[in-house]
Amino acid sequence: MATLAEIRALLGEPGFNWTDPAPWSEMEREFGIEFPADFREIVDAYGSVQINNQLYLEHPAGHLRHNPRESIRGDLELFREEDMVEYLPSPAGANPGEPMPVASATTGEWIFLRVPDSLSSPWRVLVQVLDSPASVLHEMTFGEWFLAYLRGEDVTVPPVNGGGSFSARVPQRSWPWPAPWPCSCPRNRAMPRRRPDRCRTSTQPPEPAF
Repeated sequence: MATLAEIRALLGEPGFNWTDPAPWSEMEREFGIEFPADFREIVDAYGSVQINNQLYLEHPAGHLRHNPRESIRGDLELFREEDMVEYLPSPAGANPGEPMPVASATTGEWIFLRVPDSLSSPWRVLVQVLDSPASVLHEMTFGEWFLAYLRGEDVTVPPVNGGGSFSARVPQRSWPWPAPWPCSCPRNRAMPRRRPDRCRTSTQPPEPAF
């Protein structure tokens, strides 16, 4: 299993280091799920960040501008819509075997934690690529998947710089919006997270994600 020390060696020292479990408990009560310890440990360490100008992670601390509870609600609603259900191997949710959305990437991927089928089964990572109705199940914990991503390995989210040089930052209220590129997803829904009604072909800057 990946350790925080291995992740820190690639990503740098964390600057958030949250210790209060209350926000997690509130979010877990809402969704009826207990998130895996390694996922919580990583997000507690780094907080709400955009990694390598690509991968978004959110922390449930109440003082942050955006909350993953909001994002998860919206993502669950999105992937339960009639024209989106085919994009996942099973309905999105918190039941055994179902994928729970927890992160996204600017390159058009959604990252899910697949709920274990039983208490003795491990959590797995499912990555959905919005430009086609395809998803890939990775037989890894979130920590293992995240470490592999940082190393530039094939985890269905190709690092924008090819791997090996990563940075994490807390996104501010505005930042440069990447150049637009075509979108082929249903109803122009390639904009990862927060703004499913706006396709990335838009030339207007997005609402800040954090």
